[in-house]
Amino acid sequence: MPNPVLLNNLEHRDLRVITRRGAEYGDQVMSAVTFPAEFRDAQACYPIVFRKTVDGLGFEAITLFGFQEGENLFLQGERWDAPYVPMMIERQPFLIGVNGEELMVNVDLDHPRVSRSDGVEVFKPHGGTTEFLERANSLLFAIHQGLQGGQGFLSALLEHELLESFVLDVELNDGSQNRLVGFYTINEDRLQALSGEAVARLHAANHLQAIYLVIASLSNFRMLIDRKNATLHV
Repeated sequence: MPNPVLLNNLEHRDLRVITRRGAEYGDQVMSAVTFPAEFRDAQACYPIVFRKTVDGLGFEAITLFGFQEGENLFLQGERWDAPYVPMMIERQPFLIGVNGEELMVNVDLDHPRVSRSDGVEVFKPHGGTTEFLERANSLLFAIHQGLQGGQGFLSALLEHELLESFVLDVELNDGSQNRLVGFYTINEDRLQALSGEAVARLHAANHLQAIYLVIASLSNFRMLIDRKNATLHV
């Protein structure tokens, strides 16, 4: 379980963060939450799909790295084999803390990236913030802004009934049959059938571009299947 605490330069003056990649550092994950402001970078590498939130009341966009829980086909030992690492992965072990209107930086002290002896320093010897922490601050702010801004996008998709569940059946090179279920994508027929007024409103709100980036990202399923086949011994 995460153990988030407010980051400060007294209690955490000797805190370090391990930045290399690896399953032991929490990178062996199937997906990460994303948002429209990140779609342009994410769609170049990963399929972007939607899933229901944990409470079942809404939806969230995610980037897919594999076909089952605990599978990351982009993780090659200590290397992430893609030119872009999603922000929700990159920001670990830091989290956003909110106190009223104020945003704060929390750190998960139980995260495997946290160390007192290995990795990059978070604070300078005399208490100042390092460039590494400044980068983390910027990342967390971008995530916060992105998630906030993404709510309108998700609401627009639901308003126009543009989300549909899909099933992806994949036969791998070893002959095994695999099925990806539980996710949603854009209903392209319904998108094409929207009125000119509805399309104009989506465009004015910058939602139309995000929709087409999601659709374009689905071509990455072919690459994901190729990566899966490359792991098989046939």
